[in-house]
Amino acid sequence: MWFYVDHVQIPHQIRDSRVHDVPRGNLSDLYPRWLGSRELLLRHRNPYSPEITREIQRGYYGRELDLNRPNDPIDQQGFAYPVYVAFLLAPTVRFPFGPVRAAFHWFLVAVTVVSVWLWFTVLGWKTTLSTYATVAVLLLGSFPAVQGLKLQQLTLLTAFLAALSVALITRGRLFLAGVVLAIATIKPQLVLLLLVCLCVWALGDWTQRKNLWWGFAATMAVLLGASQFVLPGWLSVFRSAMHAYRQYAGGPSIPDMLLPQPVGPIVSAVALLVLLLMCWRFRKAPADSLEFQYLVAGPLTITLLVIPKFSPYNQVFLLPVVLLIAREWRPLWRKSLPSKMACCLTAMAIGWPWLAALGLMFTSLVLSPEHLDRAWTVPLITTLAVPVALLIQLGWLVRAAWPAQATR
Repeated sequence: MWFYVDHVQIPHQIRDSRVHDVPRGNLSDLYPRWLGSRELLLRHRNPYSPEITREIQRGYYGRELDLNRPNDPIDQQGFAYPVYVAFLLAPTVRFPFGPVRAAFHWFLVAVTVVSVWLWFTVLGWKTTLSTYATVAVLLLGSFPAVQGLKLQQLTLLTAFLAALSVALITRGRLFLAGVVLAIATIKPQLVLLLLVCLCVWALGDWTQRKNLWWGFAATMAVLLGASQFVLPGWLSVFRSAMHAYRQYAGGPSIPDMLLPQPVGPIVSAVALLVLLLMCWRFRKAPADSLEFQYLVAGPLTITLLVIPKFSPYNQVFLLPVVLLIAREWRPLWRKSLPSKMACCLTAMAIGWPWLAALGLMFTSLVLSPEHLDRAWTVPLITTLAVPVALLIQLGWLVRAAWPAQATR
């Protein structure tokens, strides 16, 4: 997969940018957040301002975007994050971006590997070191992780924080879990459904679980208050920045891409309704139960299904669902013919990118770069199918637990 990205996909993008005069700078998604945080904390400038956006473009793209150039990217790369992301990046703002970028790459590798161990802990899956290492290597060699590491996406950090928060819940450290969950809202669109489901779960036994809410609420109060202190009135500016971001960087959800209108939005609405029903049904489940694992895996999967901008790197959030299905593979395979078909669909969707990348690596020995360039999309064919296949499999598992939970 790394060979495919380095020797097929990126060369294709470079050649395409030369042909169409598309600017290419550092292309690091960390850079807009780092520069905005530096200007806010050191020079007290508004990171959402058009001036900062133009400065970001000069580093990210190599020059400012020009509306008169039809091939220039639509994404303006503005500072479309809550102000409190600057507090996480504060230790880096006094250093040049080059060393920060290199260190952040290895930091993301480390937290991605640790997240594997955290999800094994959440699932109560006691396994060997070799199995853990194998899963970690496969994750680092998956296209979502490779893309996230290449782009230095804060999604990888958010996925780690989500895993850490849920792992702390299973260990009974509810207040600290709430603290970590609040920090994970640096990308609120990715953790909103998880947050809602965990709040419903906390209400299921408020006396024992209220510390989760208090930890989250106290931390959010501190983050919002500190943000207001460093940038008064930031919430209104942030809302405007988010509205602009949706205009230039938004896109259709997976159902909208795969289904005609108005079927796509209806499917998304039904998925959200089923998720809320599942959370309500499993709200009393203990943190070490299968039902709680489904309550966590469900919102992470449906988030990727209904989120209005599809990005492959967001699929690192599907790791707990993949592990759940891997653990329950034999019962799922033996269940019924439709379940067997779903297992085959899941295996094909997840395994195809590796097989295709392997094929491109070997064919590169005999094919010219021009012929290889024509096949650059082949490993990405099943990208949209992965969340759908995993959701179907998760549905089989939830369906089996639903009457059992009602009985208890």
